Amino acid sequence: MEETNRQKKIGALLQKDLVDILQGEIRKNGVSNLVISISKVLVTTDLSLAKVYLSIFPSEKGAELLAAIKSNAPLIKHDLSQRVKLQLRKVPNLIFYIDDTIDRMEKIDRELTGENNPITNPELLERRKKI
Repeated sequence: MEETNRQKKIGALLQKDLVDILQGEIRKNGVSNLVISISKVLVTTDLSLAKVYLSIFPSEKGAELLAAIKSNAPLIKHDLSQRVKLQLRKVPNLIFYIDDTIDRMEKIDRELTGENNPITNPELLERRKKI
């Protein structure tokens, strides 16, 4: 189902403020060598739920950081509600996910440049077919 313009606008608004909140927490806690970005925020049609996709670098810290963010979700939602109270009556519940698109792209790139490249090594194709 296609996202409505309203869902897209609310997603963009939440994304902008969530980035500020999360990066502010990183700075406040003196954490260095860590980058968090939000690749997308998808809001349900009834605006009750927002799926927040995080890109974390270095990705090894992803699981640990995701757990910390999930445990602080009520506080993050509260901070968010203070920022968007003039635009939204009710802030959607937040569900956080790791967006591993970049890792998957790097893996595909490594496969294509390495010895597992099916273009230069066609006998791999037979092995990779799903039965």
